[in-house]
Amino acid sequence: MAEEIKLHKPWMVAVWPGMGHVAISAGYYLMAKLGMHMVAEFQAEELFDVEHVEVKRGLIRTGRLPRSRFFAWHDPEGRHDLIVFIGEAQPPRGKLAFCRRLIEFAAEMGVERVFTFASMATQMHPSHESRTFGAATDQTTLDELTQLELTVLDDGHISGLNGVLLGVAAESGLPGTCLLGEMPHIFAQLPFPKAALGVLDVFATIAKIQLDLTELAEQAVDVEQRLGELLTQIEHSMEPRQPESLSDEESFLGGSDGPDESDEGAVTADDRRRIDRLFEESTRDRSKAYELKRELDRLGIYPEYEDRFLDLFKR
Repeated sequence: MAEEIKLHKPWMVAVWPGMGHVAISAGYYLMAKLGMHMVAEFQAEELFDVEHVEVKRGLIRTGRLPRSRFFAWHDPEGRHDLIVFIGEAQPPRGKLAFCRRLIEFAAEMGVERVFTFASMATQMHPSHESRTFGAATDQTTLDELTQLELTVLDDGHISGLNGVLLGVAAESGLPGTCLLGEMPHIFAQLPFPKAALGVLDVFATIAKIQLDLTELAEQAVDVEQRLGELLTQIEHSMEPRQPESLSDEESFLGGSDGPDESDEGAVTADDRRRIDRLFEESTRDRSKAYELKRELDRLGIYPEYEDRFLDLFKR
């Protein structure tokens, strides 16, 4: 399959779900704003397992295995095409084997450089500037990051496939870079688009691509304000938190990792009509797809529409 994909000196960006939704949000934004199209699906079913079943109106359905897909963009300037690899989940076992197969596949496609995106939780306040940290597999790439005045990750570790993939890339002699967006550790389980914005701003500079970040910047300002208000409430509250406060926070912030069973039935007919309208707009203009993805996440129904959403990126 890889040999059938015709790309010019491609770079690959690999993302998976993680803390603050930083990597996956940046990946979807890049895919939508560049109008990418799906070129391949990566097969590694034997490394995954079904972790749950789905229940819809009392009926149990077998859960499906996570999928991993490649999306491509052809550089009109002829410098280097881009591939975004989006994995729905990281395999619970065999991470090294998964990464080796992925790098082999990337090499067959002619990939010349690999990037991963990740998050870096610190003591930062939500209103502070989100720094972008960097780490590289070789000195030349590290020098490039230093020239961009990034905060180099001198010591530490990068957990998960965000790091393991670059370790395998280094073994293969493939230049690799990890860009980590800074976010407040106190809100590590909530979306923080400001970190994704910083990561994409740096990546666009390195890749020398024009990327409209307006929508992500507006989302970052909105979330920053909401998190700041929430933090002020927490700091001034002398009462012990009630168990239901977590779900209240998630509703207040307009997003969580997935649908809450307690919210079943909360999606209205107007919501569905708005989703259909956004699908129609995204069919005509792929750059609208990120707004659609954001709305699906807000409503907690992205898994229900996932195949339809990704069909937007087929040729």
